[in-house]
Amino acid sequence: MQPSLKWRDFDSLRPPLPLPPPPSSTLAADAACVILVQVNPGEAFTIRREDGQFQCITGPAQVPMMSPNGSVPPIYVPPGYISQVIIEENGVRRVLVLPQQPEFHPGGHSPLHHPPPPPHAHLPAFIPHPAMMPPPHHLYTGMAGGVGDMSSQYISQYHPAHIYPEQGELESGVPGYTVILVVDDRTSKTHERLQKKLKERQGGGQVKDSPPSSPQKSCNSPPTVDIHNGIGGKGLETEQGQLRHTVSSPDKQTGKRKIGESVSDIEARGATVSWSAPTKPESENDSKEDDPSFSEPLCYEVSISISGKDGKYQSMYCGEELSATLEQLRPATDYHVRVQAMCNCLQGNPSEAVSFTTLSCEPDPPNPPKKISGTKNSLLLQWKAPCDNGSKIQNYILQWDEGKGTGVYEQCFYGPQKQHKVTKLSPASQYSFRLAAKNDMGTSEFSEVVDLFTSCSVPLPPFPPELEMAGVTWLCLKWQRPASSPKEDDICYILEMEEEGSVFYYLFICAFLHLLQVAAYNSEGKSNPSQVVEFITKPDIPGCPFKPVIRGRVLPNSFKMAWEPPKDDGGSEITKYVVELSEGTSGSPWGQVYSGPALEHVCEGLKPGCSYQTRVYCMSEGGQSPLSETLQVQTPAVPPGQCQPPRLVGKPKAREVQLRWGVPQADGGSPVSCYSIEMSGPQSEESKEVYQGPELDCSVGGLMPGKTYSFRLKAANKAGFGPLSERFEVTTGPGAPEQCKAPSTTCKSSSCVVVSWEAPPCNGAPVTEFRLEWGAAEGSMQICYSGPGLSHEMKGLLPATNYFCRVQAVNVAGVGPFSEAVFCLTPCTVPAAVSNIYVLKESELRSYDTPVDPVYSPSTCLGICWDPPCDHGSEITSYLIDIGERQPIVVGPVTKHVIQNLQPDTSYRLVIRIQALNTLGAGPFSHTFKLKTKPLPPQPPRLECTAFSHQTLRLKWGDGPAKATSDALQYQLHMGDKNGRFISLYKGPCHTHKVQRLNESTSYTFRIQAFNEAGEGPFSNVYTFTTPRSPPAPLKAPKVERLDDNSCEVTWEALPPMKGDPVIYSLQCMIGNSDFKQAYKGSATTFHVQNLQPNSDYRFRVCAIRQCQDAPELSGPYSPTVTLSSQRNDPALAGSAVGSGSRIGTESTRARQSLSDEQCAFLLLMVFAVIAILIAFVIQYFVIK
Repeated sequence: MQPSLKWRDFDSLRPPLPLPPPPSSTLAADAACVILVQVNPGEAFTIRREDGQFQCITGPAQVPMMSPNGSVPPIYVPPGYISQVIIEENGVRRVLVLPQQPEFHPGGHSPLHHPPPPPHAHLPAFIPHPAMMPPPHHLYTGMAGGVGDMSSQYISQYHPAHIYPEQGELESGVPGYTVILVVDDRTSKTHERLQKKLKERQGGGQVKDSPPSSPQKSCNSPPTVDIHNGIGGKGLETEQGQLRHTVSSPDKQTGKRKIGESVSDIEARGATVSWSAPTKPESENDSKEDDPSFSEPLCYEVSISISGKDGKYQSMYCGEELSATLEQLRPATDYHVRVQAMCNCLQGNPSEAVSFTTLSCEPDPPNPPKKISGTKNSLLLQWKAPCDNGSKIQNYILQWDEGKGTGVYEQCFYGPQKQHKVTKLSPASQYSFRLAAKNDMGTSEFSEVVDLFTSCSVPLPPFPPELEMAGVTWLCLKWQRPASSPKEDDICYILEMEEEGSVFYYLFICAFLHLLQVAAYNSEGKSNPSQVVEFITKPDIPGCPFKPVIRGRVLPNSFKMAWEPPKDDGGSEITKYVVELSEGTSGSPWGQVYSGPALEHVCEGLKPGCSYQTRVYCMSEGGQSPLSETLQVQTPAVPPGQCQPPRLVGKPKAREVQLRWGVPQADGGSPVSCYSIEMSGPQSEESKEVYQGPELDCSVGGLMPGKTYSFRLKAANKAGFGPLSERFEVTTGPGAPEQCKAPSTTCKSSSCVVVSWEAPPCNGAPVTEFRLEWGAAEGSMQICYSGPGLSHEMKGLLPATNYFCRVQAVNVAGVGPFSEAVFCLTPCTVPAAVSNIYVLKESELRSYDTPVDPVYSPSTCLGICWDPPCDHGSEITSYLIDIGERQPIVVGPVTKHVIQNLQPDTSYRLVIRIQALNTLGAGPFSHTFKLKTKPLPPQPPRLECTAFSHQTLRLKWGDGPAKATSDALQYQLHMGDKNGRFISLYKGPCHTHKVQRLNESTSYTFRIQAFNEAGEGPFSNVYTFTTPRSPPAPLKAPKVERLDDNSCEVTWEALPPMKGDPVIYSLQCMIGNSDFKQAYKGSATTFHVQNLQPNSDYRFRVCAIRQCQDAPELSGPYSPTVTLSSQRNDPALAGSAVGSGSRIGTESTRARQSLSDEQCAFLLLMVFAVIAILIAFVIQYFVIK
């Protein structure tokens, strides 16, 4: 099918962007159109969409593409092709690309010139045949004549189509798309196959082993025309020297700098590459001065590739020049060259690769010819073709020295053949030859010189062979060259052995007699054999045993193997068999595991899950046999070996631990695929799996604090789990102890209970203390023990009593919870001892009636009472009273008893015990009490008044001391009141008493009574004592006011009359150091002192005097003294000064007298303030801090 381009008119479609007028080589339509690109089978159509993504469409297919301005896009055709527009019946216009028939020369040799730059950057520099390469952006087809009728030589030079700058982005001529046609793998293989067939058809006349032609070598060229790299050598010499390839790299979209490069002076083994400095896009021309890259020198790197445009490049030049000469290139080889600019550490993008082909040249020097055969008069020589370097080898030049040995060579052969027979030679002579090859480019250098010899006549019989060494199956013989044979003659020898009827053959038998003879021959014939000699070979080694086999089942550590003896024992008996074993399939050394005459062996000590190779060989007198075939044995895998215990990572937490472990030392022959961790709880043998997986560490949570857990590890492979490792114990972080179990109680007696308990789990920290709470009620228990012990003995308990107890544990992490409360009941026992015994009071004894003597006598009776003791669970039935030496008295369940018929004033010791109602027995005796009967009541003493005042009376009685003594005799003092009743003032052993707060001049009545243990005695007679009158109260200091120089006025406070008695005052004065003298006495409260002496000090004091009607006057205490200082002035100072001085002295004295009270108050206040501050400081320093 011809590749074509279709389009239809669509009036409804409008182009988004206008397209400039098409060039002259394009077809246009009047309206918008859709182009149908027909993709042939085996081709691929690649487009680049507006979003930048590439889309590849494989043929056969028709791809619709829109032309925005109604014009047909540019159609690029290869050289020698034209495009034709065909309008079909349905209005569809088809563009066909057809070859130009007038310019096609199927039989000629149209020269191929190097074309100018292609019309697009993606088009190759050389356009191959359409059948050899898929259609590019232009569409064309092959010739009707077939693929083989056209080669790359028949494509003439073509000119590029014009591309407008605005269409730079339209690589296929369609706006908004980039169209690239590529070839799939099938088309590439077809292309290679057709190209190979084309070369075979054009080079059918060549020798089979001739070297392949150059890639650009012309085909079917006549031998009379010299073709150089497919181009007429003579007619194009000038054009080849001026040939240049130039490719620019426009990149308007990226704005990168562009480098233009060209290749010139192309030779067979070198070429010159030149390029221009990179230019900057127009958009960046304005900022060229600011670009720092223009200030630094550029370095250029030239790289070439011989494996295509996208192949591997090799650096050939690096420098700052704009041209470089490439040397040591291969002749007639396609190269791709590119240039890359570098500045400092920055590298630019490589330029577009430029392809060029080196010129053809003369062939390489061939190898020396070889002698195929020869006779006495001829030599047959043959050689191989060297590399033709792009031009077919036309002829070979063979030269020789004619056997003269002078070094002068003459041509003996010229032609295209690769072998030649030289005749008319002398026998047994030496001849030297050399060879050269010639093509259209010239003649190669000559090969190295080779010396060859012709043959001579039939040799003489050689000497008999001599034995050098004998072996089992071989004999080492030697013989001498026949006499009269030249050294140049190529003589061969035949060694014959005679056996069984004079038949000669060449097989040696071990340990056998052999008859041998030798004969010589050359190209002229064979000589007569030498004399027959006899030699004996050594015994042969035995054959290899048969391949060993497995007997029974293969165990993980052993297997049993057996083998058969060899068929050939080598002529001697087998002495022993040797078994070798190798671990693995290859590369491992072999080791001997058995040596002996047996035909079976058990291989032990193997590794499970491993591959082993075993082989056998035998030994005899002839030596060691070859090894038998190898037996492959695979031992079954077993579970992995025991792992090392896991180890702890970091510190254990209270409820989580991190474990890590390693792989087991023995994997059982199979890789370990899984690990399992089993955990056993505290004080529990049962284990549970806490982890299973391929990792080498895990975290185990949900643990209890302070508990010890044990972990064991096991590994698994495809055979199963291995054994568990040893236990690894881990104690989690400490915590408060667990709750203790309920304590147990054991009653040792009715008053003693032993409480014991067990230590709870300590949660990682040892228990340092146990706290025991004990109480009679469950809600009111108190701590009775605190310590590290596990038991405690509770003593002093009451029998038949309910008690409760509980215990808790303490460690450094905290206090654990209390255990459950335990109930404990002490057993019943005899009653307790009487603890308290009291003596009945006299009033109680008087009301206590006894049937014998209802009259109480404290001197002959003792009334006692006691608190009932605890019955300890059994009711008390009676009491036993033991009174010294008298018969014990048994009373009932009472708590009082009167002991009668006792001696007055006598001491008795009483022991009381209680007898229980049940059969438990009598309780213990109480403590010993000493009781004494009372003596007779004492008589009252005589009462006297030893001191008195107006408010107090001091009374005394008896003859004893004033202070109390240890005498049991005591006294009770009564005083009568206004109603005639007596009230108790004092009761005690003292003999004196001071009665206070009495009224003055008042009579009081008193009585006294003595009493002791015997009782109270009778009261004494009534005594009457009268208090005296009271003196006046002390007065304050009088006030003195100076009236003039010779007089002053003294005033003092007035007192009210005392119970009708008037009060007068007595003023005393003291002059200087004399005695006080009465200056005034009367009822007035002021007094004027006259005739004061100058220069003298006066002191005044005053007292109150009570004037009693029927008694003498009573003077009160004197007041404090007040001083009046006289005026001490010079005589020049007169009256007013003296008066003022006396007033000043009086005021100063008054001031001193008035300030004395204030000063005392201030001093007291300051003292209290200082004391308060000191106390606060002490509290702050010693108490708070």
